[in-house]
Amino acid sequence: MPLDQLLLFIAAGLLLNLTPGPDVLCIVTQALRRGARAGVLAALGVTVGCFVHVGAAAIGLSALLAASATAFTLLKWLGAVYLVWLGLRSLLSRPEADGTFLAPAVHPGAAADPKGAFFAGFLTNVLNPKVALFFLAFVPQFIPAGTPHKALVFVLLGVLFNLNSVVINVGYALLAAALARRSQAVQRGVHWMQRAAGLMFIGFGIRLAMSDNPAH
Repeated sequence: MPLDQLLLFIAAGLLLNLTPGPDVLCIVTQALRRGARAGVLAALGVTVGCFVHVGAAAIGLSALLAASATAFTLLKWLGAVYLVWLGLRSLLSRPEADGTFLAPAVHPGAAADPKGAFFAGFLTNVLNPKVALFFLAFVPQFIPAGTPHKALVFVLLGVLFNLNSVVINVGYALLAAALARRSQAVQRGVHWMQRAAGLMFIGFGIRLAMSDNPAH
């Protein structure tokens, strides 16, 4: 691949990863609620979910998903239900024992759940069929015509895209955790940020449930 086309791919990937969506919302929510470690673990979960989508696209499962209305609908509803469930959890969350909603970095007594944070990020990503279709539509545009071993090039570009996304997603996690510790005013606002995140999760879930297969 020519260097200018590779740089364009990297720049486009970084811009796309900067755009907030369900993945970023999950990372930020985990960081606000449980601290930087949980936010970073959620970011890593999102990355692993993206690798699943890249692998699926490389072996043709994403193409099957794009072509099959039944497969798309099933995964779409699973993802929608999960997002709504995350939203309801945020809306119904209760303060810690000391009456605060602060991250454990502020109140060490509030222990984070590493596995829970990781799998929250992983499931938010892997149950979203639009991520699978995104890789199927986006990455091939940067593979020059006549390239041998297109599947291998696809996987390598997918890996590069995901590695770049780690920087952005971890940045979101660290920024959210820092804001939660910044001042008493921000710390008190975490409660309402949780509620707003819950509503956004529910909104993303409803939007996903109402979406059509882009391939049709």
